[in-house]
Amino acid sequence: MANTKSAQKRNRITQRRRLRNAAVRTAVRSAVKSAREAIEAKDPQKARDAIREATRALDKAASKGVLHHRNAARRIARLTHAFSAQAKS
Repeated sequence: MANTKSAQKRNRITQRRRLRNAAVRTAVRSAVKSAREAIEAKDPQKARDAIREATRALDKAASKGVLHHRNAARRIARLTHAFSAQAKS
């Protein structure tokens, strides 16, 4: 247990951030999963919309500091690459 007032406050803040980060991470995972499923279903319009939502979620997570901005960019690139490859075949 924290001994000083400042350490107690840091613990409270850390708990709040941990819960927020977990919620954001879960939303990102769900969005990316639905985008991948839409790509595999070979429905271009549905996949395009799902990728747009996943991109938004990833960018928001990166701007909040939940994900590193390069991690978010890499995931977005992989999704768009998978979509492009699916569209070509």
